[in-house]
Amino acid sequence: MSARAVVGVALAACVVASLLGGILGGLLRVGMALPSTADAAWLGRGALAHAALVMCGFLGTVIGVERAVAAKRPTAWLAPLASGLAGVALLAGHGALGGGLLLAAASLFVAVNVLLWKRQAAPHTALLLASAVAWWIGNLLFAIGAEGTAVLPWWFAFLVMTIAAERLEMTRLMRRRPGAQASLVAILASLAAGAAWSAFSTAAGGVVFGAALLALAGWLFAFDIARRTVRAEGLSRYMAVCLLGGYAWLAVGGLAWAATALGLPARDAALHALGLGFIVSMMMGHAPVILPAIARVKLLFGGFFYVPLAALHASLLLRLGAGFANFPWRAQGALLNALAIALFALTAAGAAIAWRRRHGGRISRTSA
Repeated sequence: MSARAVVGVALAACVVASLLGGILGGLLRVGMALPSTADAAWLGRGALAHAALVMCGFLGTVIGVERAVAAKRPTAWLAPLASGLAGVALLAGHGALGGGLLLAAASLFVAVNVLLWKRQAAPHTALLLASAVAWWIGNLLFAIGAEGTAVLPWWFAFLVMTIAAERLEMTRLMRRRPGAQASLVAILASLAAGAAWSAFSTAAGGVVFGAALLALAGWLFAFDIARRTVRAEGLSRYMAVCLLGGYAWLAVGGLAWAATALGLPARDAALHALGLGFIVSMMMGHAPVILPAIARVKLLFGGFFYVPLAALHASLLLRLGAGFANFPWRAQGALLNALAIALFALTAAGAAIAWRRRHGGRISRTSA
């Protein structure tokens, strides 16, 4: 087996471990009984490190792989390898090592994004670099043991800025009204300011952060190409539905984040409207395009992709609606969230097998 294949297998194992540990740990946090693993020490660690596993060990590694593919430098793979190993370290109970690896991963990731920005000095690459810096700040705070109220805004800023940059790149050829790009910069600067302020004042920083998320949702609804492509057919319409649904949850997340900062019991809604409703919706929408680009895995698109998407949104409505004041309903919604993600993974795997059967294993050079 080649060195590249070994790294690929190691990264895949780390990503699966972080995602599985994060999801099962999250279910444990909402009181779900998991009989087969109830006494497993790693599961308890997964509950404690739920956010770090999902946002850094899983998403940070996947984004790092995407950026390493774009950089076309062997050393660029060190960033996702470090974040992937960090997830394993956290599950193994080595918290200090996990924090150090996440800081190293973010430092390498910033260097990769500097390289990409130098190659193409454009608004979206500058924004990607800013998102990398946000991740570095969040990982630094995590490594030194800062409170979650200081760390989480930076981790969410990293993911939200990454998505905003990708949407900016996708729509760069659209004609926008004057001031659209400047308003986006102002919104994301407010997001960073709210994240920084949260370390000193949870209330003031949280209100600014939540308002910035709400403003970003409005900006995306107004200027993103999805509001046009939703009238198309096939994959273009599916992606647009994922995006527009995600933007609605982004608005909910912004309102809930500000409400939580003001003392209302909306923390679960703030975290999971963003983490599941917005970010996972984006992942579902982009998977048919991203997988061919970074893993050379083509997916045969069909209407069945709407099933896990609908399941995700329905389970979120249960969790954040009926479950807002009813903890058992919230737990059931969380379980259905996990099942929706599992269903999407099975759907993607089935679509990959279907594509290979139809095309005889040939890999096209064009994206889906």
